[in-house]
Amino acid sequence: MLKWTVAALTDRGAKRTDNQDNFLVSDDNRIFVVADGMGGALGGATASRLTVEAIGKLWEQDPVDLADDEAINRWLFDAINTANENVFAYSNEHPSVRGMGTTVVVGVQAEGGKIHIAHVGDSRAYLVRKGAATLLTQDHSLVMELYKTGQINEQQMKDSPFKSYITRCVGHKNKLEVDQSPRELEPGDYIILCTDGLTAVLHDEEIGEVIESTPEPATACNELVRRTLEGGAPDNVTVLVIRYDGETDTNGN
Repeated sequence: MLKWTVAALTDRGAKRTDNQDNFLVSDDNRIFVVADGMGGALGGATASRLTVEAIGKLWEQDPVDLADDEAINRWLFDAINTANENVFAYSNEHPSVRGMGTTVVVGVQAEGGKIHIAHVGDSRAYLVRKGAATLLTQDHSLVMELYKTGQINEQQMKDSPFKSYITRCVGHKNKLEVDQSPRELEPGDYIILCTDGLTAVLHDEEIGEVIESTPEPATACNELVRRTLEGGAPDNVTVLVIRYDGETDTNGN
């Protein structure tokens, strides 16, 4: 049986006076959400909060068959679009936060040793296996579009003045396209969900190194945030770490 342990940590960073990130771990440890709000201190925090609340509420009211991959994919699409509708409506009804939005990355822990991941924006999901961090999501950002077309390299992505420009987010349109990234898991694997406050400071190799050297999820979260703060932490930072142990079967956690 594949078992998992989860921890999460958020920090406002070294230069921000507020924290617009939010995260959620469901009571049954099956749903994991990280969101990074935008649109000013009030707007960003509201957008990310509404998003994690909407996804958590839908899971409580309408949980999915965790043995049905297609049902999980549909649920993820519906959950993120429900959150999008809530943020979009709230923004239109409250002029003080009009135009607010948020990134989101969501994991659903299925039976049989698979996690289903969906995302919008530049919050990320990583698989860390034997100390190597593999990016499972692709940023919906201007610099990623420039990188994909060969106009800039990886280092220029980090240094670009346009690195905060998001091409897709929750709350700006009434309909939303969602990318999904299911992944088969093995004992010893880790899944990391994080906001760009982490990846703006730490390289993928350093993320893998931290996980390899600090295997407990809570300790790993603390160390990842500590290193981010030590590196200047210009943005809010949120990280959620899931460690997998045991043997895979069809019974889930």
